[in-house]
Amino acid sequence: MATEKAYKILAIQEGVSNSAAKSMIDRGLVYVGNKKVMIARGDLDAKTIFRVEKIERIKPIFENNDIIVVDKPAFLNSDEVERQFKPAVLLHRLDRETSGVLMLVKNEEFRERAIKEFKQDKVYKEYIAWVEGIISEPVEVDKPILTQKKNNKAYSNVSAKGKPARSEFFPDIVSANKTKIKCIIHHGRTHQIRTHLRYIDHPIVGDEQYGGRRAKRVMLHAYKVKLLGMEFIAPEPKAFVNFE
Repeated sequence: MATEKAYKILAIQEGVSNSAAKSMIDRGLVYVGNKKVMIARGDLDAKTIFRVEKIERIKPIFENNDIIVVDKPAFLNSDEVERQFKPAVLLHRLDRETSGVLMLVKNEEFRERAIKEFKQDKVYKEYIAWVEGIISEPVEVDKPILTQKKNNKAYSNVSAKGKPARSEFFPDIVSANKTKIKCIIHHGRTHQIRTHLRYIDHPIVGDEQYGGRRAKRVMLHAYKVKLLGMEFIAPEPKAFVNFE
């Protein structure tokens, strides 16, 4: 059996460059049957046929002279969204596999006002997540978070040395030993929801970095943000509504 690197086989199959093929695999978009291809440089049968998930398009939510708000699809980096909306700049970020409300600002004056609201914890931030196990009662986690970088990758932990962080979790639907929850976060530290849910032993489905089982994506969606008297909502993705 002839073998070849996964990304090289994919590049030929899709008619794209090697680097584009590698990026598809690194994003978590490439499958053989129902199994996600995890290592771009892994050796596979040269006749392997891949299935490639498509990234959904960015959906506009709101725009005025100060701000652009979009519904970011999963598998797209926040920086890639910013490049599409230049000269607007990101006001905050979402992790690559997190979908939902993402805000970009058009001028420095509004950016400074908005950042002040974030710093004073005056921005309402509501997420939806599917988590491992059964949560039957609301849970509040008020634990400081410390974020460190390893190999250019952020990793957060509950730590007395960290910055204040408070998260509220409200159960919505229980299905087959997993729970769909509403998350309201205060402060907004790096990976706050993921870290606090891992801390209470209910990691997000698909969030392997923080103890969740493998899934098509990290099942976390930024549903609603309220900022300076404005409210922005990104409808729940189909993957969340139909996830059983």
